[in-house]
Amino acid sequence: MKKQSFSKHSETDKKFLKTAKDEDIDLSDIPEITEEQIARSVMSVGGEPVPKEKVRVSMYLDADLVAFFKAKAGGRGYQTLINETLRDSVTSEELERLLRRIIREELATAS
Repeated sequence: MKKQSFSKHSETDKKFLKTAKDEDIDLSDIPEITEEQIARSVMSVGGEPVPKEKVRVSMYLDADLVAFFKAKAGGRGYQTLINETLRDSVTSEELERLLRRIIREELATAS
């Protein structure tokens, strides 16, 4: 089904919107946002919701690393791939520490 466009029939004053300053806009009929609404809010980037347990960071990476992850991810989702790679690295380090501790304990009891 073809998506209908309502822009031809819009009553929005586009000229006003382009030239208006912030103080020219009447905000008196907009209700205040409640704490409950903030708690239920969902941040999205590029139309995709960002889980609340994630934190936005800004950092510099080597250009070749970014190119590698972009190529591996096909251009989209490369940041997710970087996140997964970091998670795998942390998880494998934790697993390695756990295995070393178990082996030490087993060797100590065998002696």
